[in-house]
Amino acid sequence: MASPEPSPTSAPASASGATVKRPGFWRRFSRHRLAVLGAVILALLAIACYGAAFVAPFPQDQQDLLLGPVPPSAEHWLGTDELGRDYLSEILYAGQLSLSLAIAVALISTAIGVFVGAVAGYRGGWVDDVFMRITDLFLVVPAIALLALALQGLGPSPVSIVIVLSLLGWTYIARVVRGQVVSLREREFIDAARVIGATHQQVLMRHVLPNLSGVIAVNVALAVAGAIIVESTLSFLGFGVQPPQSSWGNMLSQASGLIGTPKV
Repeated sequence: MASPEPSPTSAPASASGATVKRPGFWRRFSRHRLAVLGAVILALLAIACYGAAFVAPFPQDQQDLLLGPVPPSAEHWLGTDELGRDYLSEILYAGQLSLSLAIAVALISTAIGVFVGAVAGYRGGWVDDVFMRITDLFLVVPAIALLALALQGLGPSPVSIVIVLSLLGWTYIARVVRGQVVSLREREFIDAARVIGATHQQVLMRHVLPNLSGVIAVNVALAVAGAIIVESTLSFLGFGVQPPQSSWGNMLSQASGLIGTPKV
């Protein structure tokens, strides 16, 4: 489904001297239902995970070796692992690291993508060609293999994971932003801004990017989910977050050995 064309949020002064009031960010953001839904879900997850000390039924890493792995019950809603740790509590505490990594990756990769897409779309010509060919190069490389090699060289620390995922995760938003900017740069309010002497930077920051706030917000929400999935995949393969640190990814890796195990 094609995304709706962004409505201009900037306009020059009218003949009477009155200026057209720009709608605020939250008003523009609220028009995008997917962005609002993603923000609500992300907020609920963040509240549950970062408030795990108050929400989780058991303290972090509390073990009961005599209990061992048990299926879901009234006391342990999601069961326990082989060390007798409550899965629900571990998921909430591990979510603190997973969400922190994912949010950092989403913000950094979106910032890179918005910069590349906005400059390429606004400047056009050889700048557009160079930036888009670089984007195409990142799109055709086998991402998982490259990520695994990069993390093997840098080490599977949270900082390395954020850097590597951010440097490879900006291509989609760059293409989206570039397409939107190409359609916006010929609009009347952009021409009016140029006529009154606005610089290229002022046009981009004050007149172009505000019209892309909904698209950018949607990408951030989707990028958080994508980063969690990629980190989980890397951890499952042994290249992601390593114990004793807990993330959703290495929890899946540790639990993979229990697949097919008969219920207690």
